Amino acid sequence: MVVEGHESVMFAVDRASGLKAIIAIHSTALGPALGGTRFFPYADEAAAITDVLRLSEGMTFKAAAAGLNLGGGKAVIMGDPDELGTEALLEAYGRAVDRLGGAYVTAEDVGTTVEMMAVVARQTSHVKGLPRESGGSGDPSPMTARGVHVSMQAVANTLWGTPSLAGRTVAIQGVGKVGARLAERLAADDVRLLISDVDTEALETVAASTGAEIVEPPSLLEAECDILAPCALGAVLSADTIPRLRCAAVVGSANNQLAEDEDADRLAARGILYAPDYVVNAGGIVNIGVEVETGTYAEELAGERVDQIADRLTEILQEADRRGVTPSAAAEQLARQRIASGSTARPS
Repeated sequence: MVVEGHESVMFAVDRASGLKAIIAIHSTALGPALGGTRFFPYADEAAAITDVLRLSEGMTFKAAAAGLNLGGGKAVIMGDPDELGTEALLEAYGRAVDRLGGAYVTAEDVGTTVEMMAVVARQTSHVKGLPRESGGSGDPSPMTARGVHVSMQAVANTLWGTPSLAGRTVAIQGVGKVGARLAERLAADDVRLLISDVDTEALETVAASTGAEIVEPPSLLEAECDILAPCALGAVLSADTIPRLRCAAVVGSANNQLAEDEDADRLAARGILYAPDYVVNAGGIVNIGVEVETGTYAEELAGERVDQIADRLTEILQEADRRGVTPSAAAEQLARQRIASGSTARPS
């Protein structure tokens, strides 16, 4: 996916608290730009800029493909959240978000938490996914995992003629907030699980609760499995790694799993079905979208809409097959058509 056409990019600095942040708004064609705040110790400013531009563009396509009346944006805070994530910094960041006047709406993401967003909300009303006790939707991870789960069922139905995952082997790369919940769902489906993560404590916890087999991180991508689920950081599917994959499909929650656009063709050439990441991992934004749309949070409605991700993915896979293109190309065309039309009518 080419990074282009961003509406605005804002740098926010507060020397007193140590805040160095970048907020990128890719599109507001369908509504305010919604996207989480990533708090991460980037190697340098260039790496942070690249990440926020890619992520914000991905949010535009995610919202559009999910049928939401929202645009795409993202923010990154540069630094280690354990060292710099003070209330003073978060409040300074909240003031930066507020200066955008609602064009950007933030939420939690990698390196931030619902509790941290509650601090940000002291300075701006343009925050969603706040704690349940505050009337928000809370941690979106369970809904994101639910969306990945139903996406796997849709892929199973496409490849093997049944949505059942029983007896299948799924390799999960990353057992953080989403990966761990996905593992729990799959274990309940009688799936054989392979898991890896750099966090050994998280690995052992998930293995103990699900019966998963722990695999060293460098080896997971080469593990023989039915479905590979990248659930950590992006760009794991590349010209280097794709030839070494031993799976029938890739269905995961990580953003920007393809290192470059051509990787979609490389996967297709190997006969590996790739479920576009921004379709699969839309559960979190769909969940928060209910909060934005209704002004409150309705968990049952959110769950129903997250389950519809399976139907959208199936339609995309069928369209890709009909046109003889990759699922990535079919999903992107669907999203671009909706963005270009400026349609705010939510598909049923």
